[in-house]
This record gives sequence, C-alpha cells and structure tokens, in this order.
Amino acid sequence: MTQNLTADIIIPTYNPDDKVIRLVKCLLSQSCPPRRIYLIDTETGKFPGELEKISEHVIVRHIRPEEFDHGGTRHLGAELSDAEILIYMTQDAVPADCELLKNLLSGFEDEKTAAVYGRQLPAEDCQLIERYTRSFNYPEKSRMKSKEDLEVLGIKTYFCSNVCAAYRKSVYEELGGFERKTIFNEDMILAGKMIQAGYQIFYAADARVIHSHNYGCLQQLQRNFDLAVSQADHPEIFSGLPSEGEGIRLVMNTAGYLLKMKKPWQLFSLVGKSGFKYLGYRLGKCYKKLPKWLIMKCTMNPRYWGNL
Repeated sequence: MTQNLTADIIIPTYNPDDKVIRLVKCLLSQSCPPRRIYLIDTETGKFPGELEKISEHVIVRHIRPEEFDHGGTRHLGAELSDAEILIYMTQDAVPADCELLKNLLSGFEDEKTAAVYGRQLPAEDCQLIERYTRSFNYPEKSRMKSKEDLEVLGIKTYFCSNVCAAYRKSVYEELGGFERKTIFNEDMILAGKMIQAGYQIFYAADARVIHSHNYGCLQQLQRNFDLAVSQADHPEIFSGLPSEGEGIRLVMNTAGYLLKMKKPWQLFSLVGKSGFKYLGYRLGKCYKKLPKWLIMKCTMNPRYWGNL
C-alpha cells in the first residue's frame, strides 16, 4: 500500500511570512499527513518563531545566504530525512485540497516509479498567457514517462518540478541525489538521470497545487538564461534533446488560444515575452563566452556566480 510509505516534506524558505505558517498548517491537516516537515531557511532574521511551535513534526534548519544552492540545499533536506519518500515543495505553492499528499504517494504503486510530480494550477491573479502556459505544461490527464517516451516527448520526458514533487529515496541515493552546485533545474537533471537509469517518472494530475508567476520580459529572459546554463552544464542529460521545438509549440498553441478567446491584442505581449525567453535561452547556452558583467545582468541567481 503506497499510503503506508513514510514521507517527509522538505521546503526551502526565504523571507518567510504568515503564508508559510498557513502552508505548514495545511500540509499537517492533509488526509495523509507527512511524518515530518523540514524547513531549510536561508537566514534572514525574519523567520516567524511560531513555525517551530506549530508541531513537533516541524523541524527548522537555518543556513547562511551564501550556503544556499538550488540542488545542495534540497540535498541537505534529504540527508536530514530517513523517510522512504522525499516530497519537495516551494513556499509559494498551496495545496488545492486535502488529498495532495495522498495522490502523490499513490503514484508510487509501480516499483519502477522513481519520482512523482503534481499539477500546478494558476492563482486567481494569474494573467491569461501564463494561465494557458500552466495548462500546457500541466494537463488534466496523468501520464507515466519512461525512456521509451524520448522519441515522442523529447525533453518533456525529463520534465519534473520541485514546486511539488516526490522522490523514492532509495533511488535518489542510488543516483547521487540532486546536484550539489547548480544554478537551477535540479529537478529535471535528476529526473533525466532516473529516466536514463531505466526508472519511470509519473505526472499525477490529481495531485494539485496552486502556483503561478506573472513574470515580466526581463524576468522571463533571466529564468530562461538560468535554465539554459543548467542544460549547457549537463550535456550528459540534455545533449540531443533541444528545447526550442517545445518552445515553438507552446507559442503557437498560445497564439491559437488567444485568438479563440478573442484577445488578439495579447499577441503583442506573447511575441515580446517569447522573444525575451528565446534570447535568454540562447545567451545561457553560450554563457561561457560571455563577460561576467553580462552574465550578472542575465541571471536570476547572482549569488551562484560569486565563486565562479
């Protein structure tokens, strides 16, 4: 029974507020509650003391800002936990119902399943284009992905998001876990290793969280720059699986959606943001040829480059 699997939740936090308190309380009240919740907080002096008093099942670990790393910090959480399933979330993801954890764990019925990730629904303030992007990346139907899907899905085979994702710890440890030093995309890097090793990744459409961003053009450029940097640094995972085709398909489908919704003027926003995305991606792919000052303008994670 998958519900009998022990599961811990690991959430990196930064400048946490009352929303984090509500998130923790919501997770503890799930129909299938976690054994423990580990909060790996980047020390800011603003951490609500109430969090450590909510429950004996909530454990807070503080790290210095210079210690934070997208992969390394999450790996720290894995080292703290001895659960069979490691569930990762972000502090701005809100469970859509009380069945989130139960539905994530149900995805591990097949022993070959190494990871399960959930569906991200748009928040109420989500803009129309981003709302469609959410439905494009997180459809209504669940799907199991394996090495056999590479020819059909391409790079989407490796798609997985630590906004809401669960990992079988035995496989996590077998493959070395998250990269200890990575700018971004630690979830897809590990998912790629899992697929290449013969394991499966399950997309659980019924495991739902509310999570979206209304990024502007510069933020889109920076996010895609960091994404491309991670791909350039890991050719063993991403070589031969370009992202451009998937990006073009998203743009074309979004344009069709805007016309269907009779919002043709939003095509200008779509073209502009898509251009910034592509520019960021191309710059990130060749970041080793760029001067440091330009890299610092293009990245969302300037601290990552501090020691490089």
